[in-house]
Amino acid sequence: MSLKKILLVDDDPDDRMIFQDAFETLKAVQNISTAKDGKEALDMLEKQPPGADLPVLIVLDLNMPKMNGTETLKNLKQNQRFRQIPVIIYSTSINPLEKEKCMELGAHSYITKPISWTESIETAQYFLNISTE
Repeated sequence: MSLKKILLVDDDPDDRMIFQDAFETLKAVQNISTAKDGKEALDMLEKQPPGADLPVLIVLDLNMPKMNGTETLKNLKQNQRFRQIPVIIYSTSINPLEKEKCMELGAHSYITKPISWTESIETAQYFLNISTE
């Protein structure tokens, strides 16, 4: 199965760079697009013409300006066009209540951001595996 596009939504430029570096290590960086907040992500998606290849996976940070991850997830799951795209919450928060709320809103899974390079590679591989299902 071929690799498809993954959309990373994260306001932290360092986290975006680490994410992209991990995918580059896995030879899959061409499959990544990024947005710095939920509003920008939704704008990007809505500008795609009908029939265009949408991301097959959205990786979404929780704490962002303009529109946070919870609001973005809610908007994605209420939109008929984007509802079926799996969304993984990718956050530094280990708050079980946040995780529970995100899962109730339709998140595919909730991943705590890695703290080592090895974990970053493993997490990127997990995202790639989901994108080829």
